[in-house]
Amino acid sequence: MNSVKTYDVIIVGAGIVGGALACALGGSDLKVAVIEAQPLNTDWPEQSEAIDGFDARVSALTLASKNFLNSMGVWELIAGRRVSPYREMHVWDAEGTGNIHFNAQDVNQPVLGHIVENRITSKALLQKIQQYNNIDFIAPAKLETIQSGDDSSYQLLLDDGRTLDAALLVAADGANSKVRNLAGMEMREWDYGHDAIVATVKNENSHQQTAWQRFLPEGPLAFLPLSTADHHQQYCSIVWSAIPSYAENLMALDDADFSAALGTAFENTLGEVLEVSHRFSFPLRQRHAVDYVKTGLALIGDAAHTIHPLAGQGVNLGLMDALALSEELLRAQQRQLNPGSLAVLERYQRRRKAANLSTMAGMEGFKRLFEQPALPIRWARNVGMRWLNKTPPLKNQLIRQAMGL
Repeated sequence: MNSVKTYDVIIVGAGIVGGALACALGGSDLKVAVIEAQPLNTDWPEQSEAIDGFDARVSALTLASKNFLNSMGVWELIAGRRVSPYREMHVWDAEGTGNIHFNAQDVNQPVLGHIVENRITSKALLQKIQQYNNIDFIAPAKLETIQSGDDSSYQLLLDDGRTLDAALLVAADGANSKVRNLAGMEMREWDYGHDAIVATVKNENSHQQTAWQRFLPEGPLAFLPLSTADHHQQYCSIVWSAIPSYAENLMALDDADFSAALGTAFENTLGEVLEVSHRFSFPLRQRHAVDYVKTGLALIGDAAHTIHPLAGQGVNLGLMDALALSEELLRAQQRQLNPGSLAVLERYQRRRKAANLSTMAGMEGFKRLFEQPALPIRWARNVGMRWLNKTPPLKNQLIRQAMGL
């Protein structure tokens, strides 16, 4: 019979959020395991300057996220690779003259945030995890079943036959979390009515270290600045959210026609779109767990909530989940409390659930506001955008909130 190995914390999923939680617990007296379905590979990805040499999945990391990663010694690993700071952000309405311009200087900061390829952040976290003796990285391994014990712990059966015990089981395994489903954690979810198209493009002109977003009748279009080893500023990651029928038509276009349609939708703000990488498309759904925790179990990141990408807050919310949960677990460890105690986990839930709900509600409001075709609403939102742009105190407060300050 297989012996059962016991841990204080088992994290299922070694993506950005799960990896960040593991790093935050690294070096502590907690015995931690990370279970990941993919084989462990800490090698940096090749950074080709070709259009398909970029990861199509990028994140706009806020200053709060950067500070969290920096506190763990991870940011210095990321900063040595391709990272693009953005100092300004332009947002405008395709159905009028409303626009907002955000500038980091207005809040006395050098940048608003950084655009980082997801695989770069993930590799940096994996490299850091390997430095900690209190963390076991179990990969490749897939979770088969979980079972709650009489003492509030969870027992996990892996696909290779191994059995593990956890005082606390953490689901960091994404939007379709198997842990969450096996544990019977209830979700509220609905379709946004948008599909997202993501790709890398090369523009005729420099992105000027600026993030750009245009709200179209079919959905928002964002151009996020990317950096190259030789500091060329013509590459951007695009996220084009659109009603499914329109997105389907866009995906059916060849590269030349898609580039032309993209340039037109973006008003050729950065000149012509010269090249486009392979495109990916996926439906957007909002999900939010009714509860993030129960005795012996916690949800973080996309396992707890997913959000429309129009403000790029998804990964940032997940990183703040990891930060809050790690702080509560380390505090509990100092007080010799069980990490799976409901009282400990509810502190994490109180810190994060309201904040996540507030951001999700704000994004839902923005989406609904900009998809309204009625002329009075279009007029009102354009007037509102122009008013906000000319009201520095309120605009700067929004900037600081978006930066996690």
